[in-house]
Amino acid sequence: MTKEIMNELGQTEKEFLNAYNTEKYNATKFSVTSDCLIFTVENADGKEESIDLDDKRLKIALIQRANHPHIDKWALPGGFVNKGRETSLEAAKRELGEETEISGIYLEQLYTLDDIERDQRDHIISVSYMSLVDKIEKELRAGSDAKKAEWFEVERKVTQINKSIIENGFIREKFIDIVLIKEDIKIISKIKEVTAVKNRARRTKLELVNRGGLAFDHAIVINLALDRIKNKVEYTDIMFNLLPEYFTIAEAYKVYQLTTNKNDTVQNFRKKFKNVRKMIIETDKTTKKYSPRPAKLYKLNIHWDDHEG
Repeated sequence: MTKEIMNELGQTEKEFLNAYNTEKYNATKFSVTSDCLIFTVENADGKEESIDLDDKRLKIALIQRANHPHIDKWALPGGFVNKGRETSLEAAKRELGEETEISGIYLEQLYTLDDIERDQRDHIISVSYMSLVDKIEKELRAGSDAKKAEWFEVERKVTQINKSIIENGFIREKFIDIVLIKEDIKIISKIKEVTAVKNRARRTKLELVNRGGLAFDHAIVINLALDRIKNKVEYTDIMFNLLPEYFTIAEAYKVYQLTTNKNDTVQNFRKKFKNVRKMIIETDKTTKKYSPRPAKLYKLNIHWDDHEG
């Protein structure tokens, strides 16, 4: 029989837990919220009639807040985690359903934000989750905790870069606009990304310059998500969540452009995803949706990474 380890007070683990005072650290505990970033690709006007792929836009789901703080401002769906009753992921799914009526989608943890002044109410930690969905399957409806729920076009624009050289490194300031558009509503939030590199050490900090009508620090969270998507498109199949089950090469290429801001040729795109990575496979189906001539339809090869170690 293994001898139980005692702490400095001579307690076994069971004795320690029985004597543990949950109030002892209340002064240093935080409230926790979960925020959701749900992205989709659809036509600029939200309708499916357009056959022009140039009408496609990357969009994000936002809700209009029904209460203080930031009442009437647009925000990411989210809310407080119920301590002892749910995880941050479970809270994210619950809040997403309550505020947009979206349910049953996969959520990937993005980032934890704990800046002391990110919320006027208190020092509140936020765990953010993101998902990419096909708009055809997910219609937004404002739930009880939101006045409205809408898809906003979202774009990240770098407006200025300043770089100064220091000994064995540099400091770079990048000024970024997060632009959100829904019909006659246009929100521009401004953030600053400061990267300091010295020898082999690299530190990056994001600062909120101007909320511009977006609640809390949600512009920073959106920026983090767009960076994550841009990077993951290059080595995972994440972007295919934005496409229907069957799609043309042109459709997939457009989604690639929207998520990476890159302008590789269609030929290079085809080579990268079909020939090299084998992420997409040709089917016997065709469509005339985007051209008078039948275009071949492809689908995701779910076994594309079987060869990897």
